[in-house]
Amino acid sequence: MQFNKNDISSLGRVTRLKLINSITGVKPANLIGTKSKKGVSNLAIMSSVVHLSSDPALIGFITRPCGKYRRDTYNNIMEQQHYTINHILENDIKKAHYTSAKFDESISEFEACGFHEEYVDGIVAPFVKQSAIKIGLQYVEHVSIKSSNTTLIVGEIIHISLPEDILDQNGYMDLSASKSVGISGLNSYYSLSYIESFPYARVENLPK
Repeated sequence: MQFNKNDISSLGRVTRLKLINSITGVKPANLIGTKSKKGVSNLAIMSSVVHLSSDPALIGFITRPCGKYRRDTYNNIMEQQHYTINHILENDIKKAHYTSAKFDESISEFEACGFHEEYVDGIVAPFVKQSAIKIGLQYVEHVSIKSSNTTLIVGEIIHISLPEDILDQNGYMDLSASKSVGISGLNSYYSLSYIESFPYARVENLPK
């Protein structure tokens, strides 16, 4: 089966969304925690989180800015300058999925979807207590992507919380042991399983 540009354009909106969101493969499934200036906590599932740099330690994610629809995550980050990224566990995928529903801005997705808030000194935004891997971030910048009317939010990691038994002495993290999940398309979730690790790639060590 093959699709050209015209084929893709002629697909129904939902079919096109699912295809294009799936074709890049399994992506990390995360919950982004924020808090409004009014004190209302917000939780939103995202599949666009990406590593940008290790020094400085920067992570980015794609969101849509305010426009036709209200964007609580975007608004809260711009106002408070802090947010959290929390891995989703296998047992929590159904609850996490429904954080994407259009709740009123006065309602916290933490409470509505059955997640518990957790805080760290110096970070305004709430973490997800149930998550095994939690990242606290300070907002750095945002970059507008005009071709898709989206925004890349860039944050610096200022806090990491994770179980000691999933991290080895070299900094390698066993994500399968953490029970974190991945996401593909709009609503399909995948478990993660470790396959193999390789040394740093060098030309002289190419496999025969």
